[in-house]
Amino acid sequence: MAANTLRVAVTQAEPEWLDLQGSVAKTLRLIEEAAKGGAKLVSFPEVWIPGYPGAILTKHMARPVDPALTTRYIQNSLAVESEEMRSIQAAAKEHSTAVVLGFSERTSSNSLYIAQAIISPQGELLLKRRKIKPTHMERTIFGDGSGPDLTTVIDVPFGAPVGSLKVGTLACWEHTQPLLKYNTYAQGEVLHIAMWPPLNPFPAQPAPDAPELFGMTHDGCCALSTTYAIEGGAFVLYTTAVLSDAGVATLGSQEGVVLSQAGGGHAAVIGPDGRRLTEALEGGPTREGILFADLELERSVGVRGFLDVVGHYSRPDLLWLGVDKGEKKCVVEREGGQSV
Repeated sequence: MAANTLRVAVTQAEPEWLDLQGSVAKTLRLIEEAAKGGAKLVSFPEVWIPGYPGAILTKHMARPVDPALTTRYIQNSLAVESEEMRSIQAAAKEHSTAVVLGFSERTSSNSLYIAQAIISPQGELLLKRRKIKPTHMERTIFGDGSGPDLTTVIDVPFGAPVGSLKVGTLACWEHTQPLLKYNTYAQGEVLHIAMWPPLNPFPAQPAPDAPELFGMTHDGCCALSTTYAIEGGAFVLYTTAVLSDAGVATLGSQEGVVLSQAGGGHAAVIGPDGRRLTEALEGGPTREGILFADLELERSVGVRGFLDVVGHYSRPDLLWLGVDKGEKKCVVEREGGQSV
């Protein structure tokens, strides 16, 4: 193994659906298992805690309003300032393993946000961000992120020989957002975690009459993640969840456009030039496990010598991106006409 190599772990596991305590307990077990495998970083899928609410994407919009299910989902979502989050941070510290976690964030007013956390090997919560715009029917459950959530990359201290490494993450169809992606590339990311819910393959092509959107399937989402790697020159951990028949029943998503059948797991590691660096886990998309990979970090350096879209392969004199990272608050107090 080269000196400047980082061993990573990509989870391919089923959430403990709508069960906060069960979800946290499984998270702790997977962190321990990843660490025993030698990983210095472990990734989890989008809203791993307490699982993606698949019932919102049913055919004919049959269940966009379900007060009982929504209440249960809120009650089992994860607050940032909570014993549950602190236990995950403690596990990261105990095992000296960075954790990149997708979760449904619950606020004190019981609003929910699709959130992501990057926890250091020392157990520090380095970054917590929210998806800036929930996708389509996700808006029936989750709110929008704000300016601070445009910070998508953070330095993670791994110690010798790797040192500090810029790690970033986006959620699901944020990988379709050109401006958001460019903003993330500009933060100097070396390792990117692409978080997705359970994803099933697109039918064999050509498939002009397939009812689902290509971009909502594994094939489409993996293509987006691969494009991200090529454009950004970063390693990408393509992280999707598993869904069993029991999970479909729990979610009531049998008539769903997505999450209607067992499967979903397609863990992969993509190199900074877009090549696949790993084989699929044996057992297929329903198999739970952890995919390990050793990342030779210098690959990213060589790739950017050819393609650096925020450096030598850009034209800021002609095209540039404006970013507003100020937080937009619901209540802004003023004294004498001045904000406080």
